[in-house]
Amino acid sequence: MSMGAGRRLTNAARAVPRAMREDLWTTAADPLPRMTRPRWLARLPHVLVAGFAALTFANMNGHLYGAGTDRSATIVVGVQAAALIVAMFRPVPAWWMATSALIVGTLVFGDPYPWGLSAVVPHAAVLFLLALRVRPRAVVETLLITTLASLACTKFEVHGSPDIGWAATVFYTELGRAVVVFAATAAFGAILRARRVARSQLLAQTEVAAEERTRRTVLEERGRIARELHDVVAHHLSVISIQAQVAPHLVDDPPEELKENLAGIRQNAKEALTELRRVLGVLRVEDARSEEARHAPQPTLDRLDDLVGNLRAAGVTVSTETTGEPRPLAPGVELSAFRLVQEALSNAIRHAPGATARVLIGYDPTSLTIRISNTAPARPAGPSPGAGHGLLGMRERVTMLGGILASGPTPDGGYEVFATLPAPTLQQPADYAEDTA
Repeated sequence: MSMGAGRRLTNAARAVPRAMREDLWTTAADPLPRMTRPRWLARLPHVLVAGFAALTFANMNGHLYGAGTDRSATIVVGVQAAALIVAMFRPVPAWWMATSALIVGTLVFGDPYPWGLSAVVPHAAVLFLLALRVRPRAVVETLLITTLASLACTKFEVHGSPDIGWAATVFYTELGRAVVVFAATAAFGAILRARRVARSQLLAQTEVAAEERTRRTVLEERGRIARELHDVVAHHLSVISIQAQVAPHLVDDPPEELKENLAGIRQNAKEALTELRRVLGVLRVEDARSEEARHAPQPTLDRLDDLVGNLRAAGVTVSTETTGEPRPLAPGVELSAFRLVQEALSNAIRHAPGATARVLIGYDPTSLTIRISNTAPARPAGPSPGAGHGLLGMRERVTMLGGILASGPTPDGGYEVFATLPAPTLQQPADYAEDTA
């Protein structure tokens, strides 16, 4: 053996006592898990263990009394039964209690301790409850110590018997059976724990994946909204640049200061438009739309009748209603309002086939109210490919504008989406001229 291998072996041997102390010299609480389904049976495992502890106490006590054992056996039997109760909350201390009772019972009572069925089964139950909660290494350690303690108890019984040969045959045979029972119950408990841990890890990974998918969806939706709003801003910057270029030609002999200011406005607008196009290029790296769709003007509420007309042509019953006095709104509000109606109607078609939809647009002095509702579906909805993110997109748009969105089922079995967007009245150029005069 090389020096390196010997050193590793020595280090491993030194680590064993430390590992055993870490695993077995603890009083940490580790409650027995409840049943998750059905909920009304959540405490069933605890009730079964408590009932088994009571049965163990009665059976072992009667068995030892029948064998002529002193009444002090009640104490040892009580510790053995109490270990089952403690094992539901602190498995390692409970195992120490059961092992101590096994040794003390052998020293005090002798035959029929420790390998009668009434003594083996409770100790195996404690090992099972321990294996359900602790790591496999600790299970192996407890099983090893239990086997060594059992071997010591067996030797005590053999040497205390008048016929050593007969006693050795009987007791060592019973010891082998007991060890098999201990190992089987401990292994079964460890398997159940491994399944529970694997299920918990899978659930945690599923939650992480769902959160990551939601986060990615939010980013994609925000990117799509940003592309649309960038188009609106780019359009207005282009108009500003053109107006600044044309303005000097609309007056006779314009002052040089006016020409310089308008030239500066045009130059700033062109630079801003250049930077904006660079950002748009980044946002559209993975945009699979056609060139025609990319450069088409962004929709506003003026195109709402076209949207509803297309749906009616497809056989969908849609009614619209407008309250208040329609007025020009900020481009971002117009775009978001149109997209809200479009997405809500798409959801109604997808999830409520055969239903009647209704769109209500309300103009208030400082806000725009949008209500899209549908009746109960006339037939079951078909499978929808992929995960829907319509509500998420609507919420992102409304939040971006500082509005409020509410959605949910209606009493008649339908669904409703309600949104309020801040939409102050745009000041007209003539009004602005009067205010500044």
